Amino acid sequence: MAETRSWLPSFLALGAVWGASFLFIEWSLEAFTPIGIAFLRGALGAISLLIAVALTKSALPSRLIDWCHLAVVAVLLNAAPGFLFALGQEHVTSVMAGILNATTPLMTLLVIGLLFRGEKTSANQIAGLLLGFVGVALVSGIATGLGENDLFGVISLLGATLCYGFSFPYARRFVLTMPYDNTALAAGQVLCSALVLLPFALGFGITSGPLTTPSIMGIGLLGFLGTGYAYVWNYRNMKLAGSAIASSVTYITPLVAAVLGVSILGETLTWYQVLGGLIILLSAAMVQNRLIVVAHRPKKQGVRT
Repeated sequence: MAETRSWLPSFLALGAVWGASFLFIEWSLEAFTPIGIAFLRGALGAISLLIAVALTKSALPSRLIDWCHLAVVAVLLNAAPGFLFALGQEHVTSVMAGILNATTPLMTLLVIGLLFRGEKTSANQIAGLLLGFVGVALVSGIATGLGENDLFGVISLLGATLCYGFSFPYARRFVLTMPYDNTALAAGQVLCSALVLLPFALGFGITSGPLTTPSIMGIGLLGFLGTGYAYVWNYRNMKLAGSAIASSVTYITPLVAAVLGVSILGETLTWYQVLGGLIILLSAAMVQNRLIVVAHRPKKQGVRT
């Protein structure tokens, strides 16, 4: 019980912060462009993580090849998704963004199946993947002919989770094996994200209008918490509770996003979003083998007589 108490506060805090990130993006869009949001959350996140590195006296990566791998992960896990989520939320609600974010395990399995064929995929996982796309179709409003939703926004959000799907196998192979502290790796990764986005932010513009109190609060919380210290909490959860429990934060974030979107932003939560969201969560549990629906049938052995 004591072990549970040690990781549960940071686990719940992480779910709350990542779920609230969609609200923070919505506030930030009042004054910042999508590329500006992606850059600023990376820059502010890097500052907070570098402070954590200094406090823990961790050493940043020293080899060029390590920074190259971190840069790849930064593009796939921070820069591109950060831009695509903000771009998507210009066209759809934060509630929908939070729900579609739960497709990350599905995208990860899809990428592993296509590019990393050495890893076995079970029938249960394939069934979960197919079920997940049914959930995505429902959330997108296929039952109403997509009349209430912008297809471009939906595609942008799915593009963001597809980037996540590419990032996790790559990070597992090339980054998590590096001999550095996890906080230092996260700091290097987020710093690379800010540096990659800097020329695009300067070229296309950071702000889209006058600064407002919500936009300043949104980008500050999104950067320092959602992109900064949240990574420290995530690594802490993986260390204390294991990666299986740590990754189950996926099931909390859409719930938090939906509650905040409806209660604070006054967004509408439709019946098909609820049903589709539940199906996506169910499918995510299947692809992570937390829920076994399709059991593996061993081959029958011949009977000798």
